Amino acid sequence: MSLSKPFAIGTLRLRNRLVATAHGTGLVRDGLGMPGDGEYWRRVAEGGIAMAIAGGTGVAAESTYRGGNVLEAYRPEAVPGLRDRAAGMKAGGAVAVQQLVHLGRETLGAPIWYHPVAPSPVRSPREPVEPRALLLEEIADVIEAFTQSASNCAEAGFDGIELHAAHGYLLAQFLSPDANLRTDRYGGDREARVRLVSEVTSAVRAAAPGLAVGIRLSVEPGLDVEELAAVVAVLELTAELDWVNVTVGPRGEYVKDMATERPPLLGTFAPIRAATAGPLMVSHAFRTREEIETALAEGADLVGMARPLIADPELPRKLMERRDREIRPCVSCNEDCRLFDPMLLCSVNPELALPGEARRRARPLLVQAGLPTNGGGIVVVGGGPAGLECALTLARSGRDDVVLFDSGSVLGGALATAARAPRRTVGWGRLLDFYRWRLDASKVEVRLGSAPSCGDLAGVDEIVLATGSEETLPELPGSARALTTSQLIDAGAPRLADVERLVIVDDGFGWWPGVSAVELAIAAGVAAITVLTPAGLFATGIPAESRIQLMQRLTNAPLRTESFLAPTAVQADGLRAAHRFTGESHVVPADLVVFVGERRSIRVDTPFPDSARVHAIGDTVVPRRVSHAIAEGRAAADRILAR
Repeated sequence: MSLSKPFAIGTLRLRNRLVATAHGTGLVRDGLGMPGDGEYWRRVAEGGIAMAIAGGTGVAAESTYRGGNVLEAYRPEAVPGLRDRAAGMKAGGAVAVQQLVHLGRETLGAPIWYHPVAPSPVRSPREPVEPRALLLEEIADVIEAFTQSASNCAEAGFDGIELHAAHGYLLAQFLSPDANLRTDRYGGDREARVRLVSEVTSAVRAAAPGLAVGIRLSVEPGLDVEELAAVVAVLELTAELDWVNVTVGPRGEYVKDMATERPPLLGTFAPIRAATAGPLMVSHAFRTREEIETALAEGADLVGMARPLIADPELPRKLMERRDREIRPCVSCNEDCRLFDPMLLCSVNPELALPGEARRRARPLLVQAGLPTNGGGIVVVGGGPAGLECALTLARSGRDDVVLFDSGSVLGGALATAARAPRRTVGWGRLLDFYRWRLDASKVEVRLGSAPSCGDLAGVDEIVLATGSEETLPELPGSARALTTSQLIDAGAPRLADVERLVIVDDGFGWWPGVSAVELAIAAGVAAITVLTPAGLFATGIPAESRIQLMQRLTNAPLRTESFLAPTAVQADGLRAAHRFTGESHVVPADLVVFVGERRSIRVDTPFPDSARVHAIGDTVVPRRVSHAIAEGRAAADRILAR
């Protein structure tokens, strides 16, 4: 089945088979939508998506945060913000849908005003306290909360709503035999556990008969594929639903990071397909044409995605036009898109910016003002993400006088090293492939294995320094015996062939280099791995959802951690370290010691001609994240083009 084939959901006409599944912009204050939210959804819709589903919208006061960063759909004052959102979706040609959620016993780790509620007083494994069980009469209030919220969505101009019964939230709690221990009409057998969803659906249809109503479900503990299929079969008989959207995982696990290399539902959802004759959407971790077409061939009617559209809202159009290599890929890093600080952002997409701003904020360093003649060319020094983004932006603008130098044998810089680590290869590899493919199709002249000479820079108008950074060993006695994480990852598993005892010394910030060294050692079969950290915990710096998934992967690994230790010397028999509080010193036995070292900027020794304007971007200024490198690469190109 072709992904470009139109599809109908009742009277709704979808222009293709791709759906933007629920996510939010974070442009909400005091529970109400802010300017910019509708504009975001318009851009997503204009990219060619068939249906857009907005998330981050609660239905009741007990399911909202003190911070007010979730849109409160039950309030009449929320209608203008909802209307702006729906109008943006429709202006871009998409069917406009609003997802509605009651969190129940899940708080997402954020402060809430009221006590959490649930079908039964069963503590979530993701929460420190047990919830209060809803009284029978309070369930009617829940139904009314969904109904009022749906009515407000209808007034705002939405075509449909999606009931959120996934990821362990309230409706999913009622569906789950693990969370729902009630003995009244809403608990017990499967038909009783489904009753609340059926009653909410009927109430919404009665209050807003013009709205389509779908549901989001997830395969999670207590609701495996077979049980979820049985639930769907009951819903087929008791609830008039216009579509079923299936995804995976409870809260904290459902946003898979780049360690998930294949959509988890592929090859598994046949029982659910068999349980419903209506439209079936499958969602999660779909990135490529092959994956989408496989899902359609396996029986899905629609395929949903969220983060790939954050990275490139034009993804649907590019797929329809078979311009796959032009798609800026989501790498599933779970960094900016999961922070909402201060709003939805993306590490790889510099065009997703604060409302009213054309680009993500970035400030390349002007190293030398120069006196360009506008007759010379442009030299970019360094082929990491900053230099690649800069060179490609210049080439797309029509500049055919860009030369990119890189001293390495392959493009990518430090990102190429990160892409060699286990569980990180597919994500970062997609981004590097994107840049390499686009460079091959451009007029940028690439010179690998060399740095620019004085002759190369003579007569050049603009020089962009994107030389990046390198990881360094600490100045400790015996540190020459050790490796940095970059050196270990570049060398790969063969370097660990004769290592039985490995010590990895974290820098205390708990970011990916130490984690990647651990996963490489596990993959290489190292018998004993010890992580030392001056901090209190291991891997605390990586995104929260990535850490949860990492902890699951590390189950039964030959790994131990020692906290609050500072290394003092690398010895022939291992690493000597001292406790930060007591000062007590001991040796941790090791055949090899690896450090998460400080990253330091790489400087260019070649003198610049006085006439050239010189810019520095990315880690050349100061080592930071991929998002800074890409944003500054784009900003440097914009500055050059604006001259």
